[in-house]
Amino acid sequence: MKQTIFFSLLLVLLAPIFSTFSLAQSPAAPAAAPKPSPKPKPSPAAPATAPAKPLVPSLPQSPTSDTSSGEDIVKILRKAKNFNTLIRLFKTTQIINQVNAQLVTSKNGGLTILAPDDGAFSALKAGFFNSLSDRQQKAFIQFHVLPVYVSSSNFDSLSNPVMTLASDSPNSYQLNVTAYGNSVNVTTGVVNATLTGIVYTDKVLAIYHVDKVLIPLDFIKPKAIAPAPALEAKAPKADKDTSSTDTDQGDSTKENSGAFKLLGVQGTTLASIGAAFVAAVTMFS
Repeated sequence: MKQTIFFSLLLVLLAPIFSTFSLAQSPAAPAAAPKPSPKPKPSPAAPATAPAKPLVPSLPQSPTSDTSSGEDIVKILRKAKNFNTLIRLFKTTQIINQVNAQLVTSKNGGLTILAPDDGAFSALKAGFFNSLSDRQQKAFIQFHVLPVYVSSSNFDSLSNPVMTLASDSPNSYQLNVTAYGNSVNVTTGVVNATLTGIVYTDKVLAIYHVDKVLIPLDFIKPKAIAPAPALEAKAPKADKDTSSTDTDQGDSTKENSGAFKLLGVQGTTLASIGAAFVAAVTMFS
């Protein structure tokens, strides 16, 4: 009984010591793990660039590059219909050969044709085309062709004045193109026309319907007047009059000289007769 009480008191006295020792020996609590940094939010993807909207609408009957040969302009225009006059003029001026050849040899540059329909040609003054010289007829058709490919959405990128296939110098057979909204206008200085639709387009050839025939300003400019031929130098009339006067004076002088000579001879003769008469009288007196 006494031992039990003794051990109980001993435990009571030693309990605080063991408690402090156990607290000192216990491992430190692990440090709190750092909070993960928030992941950056992905930036919203940039919207895909929308393809440029054509400035010129397609015509309902426009042939496509899948059904037409880009190297046969006549076939394209004939299939599009209402371009019979333009086809005929392309052939009669033989410009069609030049255009088709250029399409074959210049795949990178391409061509753009501004095509008036039959109604636009019928609005011209009767006999207009036939009144042009052969050279002007060819330039007239070439004036409707641009020596570069222009897509339906790139007319606003052209720099005015725009050269045509007829431009044999930087200042001849030019036109101005203005693109605003969904409208493309062409000005020649004589005619203001509008592109009303796409007849045909691929990567090297574009044909657009234009509502008027394009007349070059070069046909209206007045021609320079040729200088008058230089007149041959002629002797002034005054010289002729003077020479005739001198001649008259010379003749008059000769006549006067002759008169004086005649008077001198006559005077000498009379003096001689008078002297002889006086001598005779003296002798007989």
